[in-house]
Amino acid sequence: MGNAKSGALSKELLEELKMNTKYSEEQLYAWYQKFLNECPTGRISREQFESIYASFFPDADPKAYAQHVFRSFDADSDGTLDFKEYIVALHLTSSGKTVEKLEWAFALYDVDRNGTITKNEMHEIVKSIFNMISKEDQKNLPDDENTPEKRTDKIWDFFGKKENGKITEGEFIQGVMDNKNILRLIQFDKPQKVQERLKEKKQ
Repeated sequence: MGNAKSGALSKELLEELKMNTKYSEEQLYAWYQKFLNECPTGRISREQFESIYASFFPDADPKAYAQHVFRSFDADSDGTLDFKEYIVALHLTSSGKTVEKLEWAFALYDVDRNGTITKNEMHEIVKSIFNMISKEDQKNLPDDENTPEKRTDKIWDFFGKKENGKITEGEFIQGVMDNKNILRLIQFDKPQKVQERLKEKKQ
């Protein structure tokens, strides 16, 4: 292995990412090169993240959702993602373990980061997910979840919350684990497509 490679991506970070994600050394190197090509500073801005995300969804408007995803992974709130935050984001949204995914989903829905989710926050994220579903696909949704308002009400009812109630992280994770229907309702249904397109881009 040449020094150029090991100098570019530290051994410690490589080992940490291999341990905490499902990606191989080859994949991580390939993504690191691509990351540096697109973000020579070694950090990706929210705008860059949005444009990468948008390229996965040409038929939709993922801007609002991408902003929320970005916020949920910007661990130090500095308005950029470094390579580690970026890879963890890719891993979690496509192939993370269920509990890790749900911890991330909670962070996604906890818009003001105060440790609980309100119905308004739930509605904001559900609305951004709807922007990513093509009009054609929206027509095929069941009647009781074919608008952001109906879907938010349905999720809220699953949690048995009053209109002005709040959901804690523990309740959120337990609720989704106990009811697979909620999982389907709270997420954007096509992470596999993102994964496939990432693979295509890499080749």
